[in-house]
Amino acid sequence: MIDGVLHPDGFGRPALPIERSLATKLLPTVLSLVAGSVDVISFVGLGGLFAAHITGNLVILAAHVVAGDQAPLALMISVPVFIIVLAMTRLLAGGLERLGVALLRPLLFLQFLLLASLLALCVVGGPRLDPNGANATVAGMLGVSAMAVQNALVQISLKSAPSTAVMTTNITRFMMDLGEMLLGRSPNDGAKAGERARRTGLAIAGFVIGCGLGAGCQAVAGLWSLTLPAGLALVALAMAFAVTGEGAQAQPFILRFLAGTNPQRAGSHRASASGTASNVGRPQ
Repeated sequence: MIDGVLHPDGFGRPALPIERSLATKLLPTVLSLVAGSVDVISFVGLGGLFAAHITGNLVILAAHVVAGDQAPLALMISVPVFIIVLAMTRLLAGGLERLGVALLRPLLFLQFLLLASLLALCVVGGPRLDPNGANATVAGMLGVSAMAVQNALVQISLKSAPSTAVMTTNITRFMMDLGEMLLGRSPNDGAKAGERARRTGLAIAGFVIGCGLGAGCQAVAGLWSLTLPAGLALVALAMAFAVTGEGAQAQPFILRFLAGTNPQRAGSHRASASGTASNVGRPQ
C-alpha cells in the first residue's frame, strides 16, 4: 500500500500503491500545517498549552512546580488525555478494520470534528477565555485529542510519511539524510535518502508555515483563528477522497459481513459468487 508496492487488500486483490497519488504525497504537509497552526494558537490563546507538541506541556508543568505557581488543570491532564485518545483511536481503527472499512477518511473526519468542536467552544467562550476555566480546559483537551488522532492516523494509514507534529525527530532525520546524500557512498542509498529528505522537508516546512500563519491569525482574530486548522483539516479530509489506494476498491457490505475477520472466507464467497454468475444462462 505504501512506497509503490502492491499488497493484498485482505480479499485476495492487490491494493493500489497510494504513494503514486499526488493527494497522498501532499497530505502529510497539510497535516503539518494543521499541527503547527493549532499548536501556536492553543499556546497563545489557551494559557500556554501545547496541543501538538504534547511533551512540551511536561516542561511547562515542571516549571510551574519549581516556581511554586498553580499549574492549569489542562497542563496536568494533557499527557494522560493524549495517551488515552491514542489508545481509543487504535481500538476504533481495529473495529473499522474488522468491518472492512478503510481507515484514512474516518480518522481524518474524526480529527476535523474535534477541531471544529474546539473552534465552536472557544468562540462561544468569548475572546477573553479564562485559561483556568472549565471551557478552556475542555477546549484544550479537544485540541490535544485532535492531535492524538492525527498522530495515530499517520502511523496507521500513512506509514511511510514523516511525523506531522514532532519536528525534532523530523529535523534529525532530515539532516541525517542530507549527510547520506553528501557522502555518496551508494547511489541507491543516496536516492532513498533524497526521497526521505524531500518528504521530511515538506513536513518541516508545513509545520513552520503553520506556526507562522497561526501566530498571525491569532494576533488578528484571537481564538477565531482556530478556523484555520479546522479548515485545513477539512481540506485534508477532501484530499483523502482523491487517494486512489486505501479504500479505493470498496467491498460490498455482504462480503465484509461474510468475511468477518477471515479474509480467505470472503475470497471463497466471492469466488463462489463469481462462479455462479458465470454459469447463468449456460445449458445444463
